[in-house]
Amino acid sequence: MLDAGVAGLVPLGTTGETPLLEPDERRAIVDVCTRVGRARGADVIVGAGTNSTRATVSAVEALAGTGVTAALCVVPYYLRPSQAGIAAHFEAVAAASPVPIVLYNIPSRTGQLLEPESLLRLANTANIIGVKQSVGAVDVGTMRVLAEAPDDFAVLGGDDPILFPRVLLGGTGAVAASAHVCTRRYVEMIECALAGKVDEGRAHHEALLPVARACFAEPNPAVFKGVLAAQGLIATPDVRAPLANASPAAVEAALEAVTAAGG
Repeated sequence: MLDAGVAGLVPLGTTGETPLLEPDERRAIVDVCTRVGRARGADVIVGAGTNSTRATVSAVEALAGTGVTAALCVVPYYLRPSQAGIAAHFEAVAAASPVPIVLYNIPSRTGQLLEPESLLRLANTANIIGVKQSVGAVDVGTMRVLAEAPDDFAVLGGDDPILFPRVLLGGTGAVAASAHVCTRRYVEMIECALAGKVDEGRAHHEALLPVARACFAEPNPAVFKGVLAAQGLIATPDVRAPLANASPAAVEAALEAVTAAGG
């Protein structure tokens, strides 16, 4: 993926099955990715968020001295705290963290949206440098954040089917599960959006839309692992329980979409 032009790696995110990993596995992954990041001059943003403020503080403190660029911290899930509680959670994490914090706003998984008012408050908080915005739409709230957040606050697309319009309208880039396949074309699409090359970027967007749809046809990351294993890029398509491996039909449909997009 680095050879294909991505700016960095995001280990221990959703697609990495992180909640199903043991602590020693997580440490090994961070070690591998930071060594590669240093060798290649690539950013490494490590997933470190939990639904406990105390546990999240411990997770980010453990990143001291590892050489990571930032920690990706999800909105506390399951508990559905208030907006004030979410903001206080992130402020406490940012104050304790030895590395900058990137927020992760994904209400479909957490059960709670980080609303624009709270997000803008946090965008002006020391040591919080960006957000992975995965709210499922190019919505009014996101447009407000793009317009009102400080210029150095990065709004990163996280909804793969709408990465191009999100970045074209002012986003900084993307953290995209779908870029595990067709990587170079995803890079080219984001570069077009950043440069305002609408027609060229739209062509990439339209070619990649079936890829994103096919690869999310079953719970993430099963289809991606099936495709990558079929391509010989990883050793096994297996996911850990309670996830189930992708169906052969889903993998075949995704492979067809990837091939059609030039991946």
